[in-house]
Amino acid sequence: MTEIVIFGLVGILVGFSKGGLGGPVPVALTVPMLTLIIEPQVAVALVLPLLLFADAFALYFYWRQWDRRYIALMLLPGLLGVVTGAAALNAIDAVTLKRIIGALTLLALGFKIARDQLASVDYHPRKWHGYFAGWASGFGSTLANVGAPPFTAYLLLQPHMTPRRFIGTTTLFFAVMNLTKLPVFVYIGNFDLERLQSIAWVFVLIPPAVLVARKLIDRIDQRAFEWLMMVPLLALSVYLLLFS
Repeated sequence: MTEIVIFGLVGILVGFSKGGLGGPVPVALTVPMLTLIIEPQVAVALVLPLLLFADAFALYFYWRQWDRRYIALMLLPGLLGVVTGAAALNAIDAVTLKRIIGALTLLALGFKIARDQLASVDYHPRKWHGYFAGWASGFGSTLANVGAPPFTAYLLLQPHMTPRRFIGTTTLFFAVMNLTKLPVFVYIGNFDLERLQSIAWVFVLIPPAVLVARKLIDRIDQRAFEWLMMVPLLALSVYLLLFS
């Protein structure tokens, strides 16, 4: 029963995030939640097909609303980040990975709390900033599905970045990262195909969750929703760090 509840929540959270509700925070919750019931390497891989399925909806809503300049700047470093992240994922043991997931999730949480201060930063853009942000995003996304903070920070510091273009650029970048992770995870043997088949029902939860998120975006306080998500995120991060 516990597994059914957790997997169901994971599907709903993925749908909420890809529908634009809460940004990357709901997705950041998924892997820490799953590590409570399965091995972390398997948890990271199992979330990927759900993300790919949900990416199709996000791309539909924000098709061609991305900024090609930033995609071109960060895409190749992001792909390198996926490769290095997969190498790290394959090399470390389960306990260490749980602690890394906890630490990375805490960093993502800290960024979320501090992101409003970015608008006041006197920033002078450099190309290498984009390269590093792309690599770090690919690496974090592969290791623990927390690649959004460096990518988001870089985009928020750019001039004339409208909300819709920001979401569209983020959507395309991470859709490519997720698609790239699929053959990489298959190659390193992280997929548990039997378990993936057993949770096929979770995919059914994603489309209605996306639609609900789209309906709620303009009807609820986004900031309040994000803070609501950050409470369990903090608790899970601390648990993984201290009790793994």
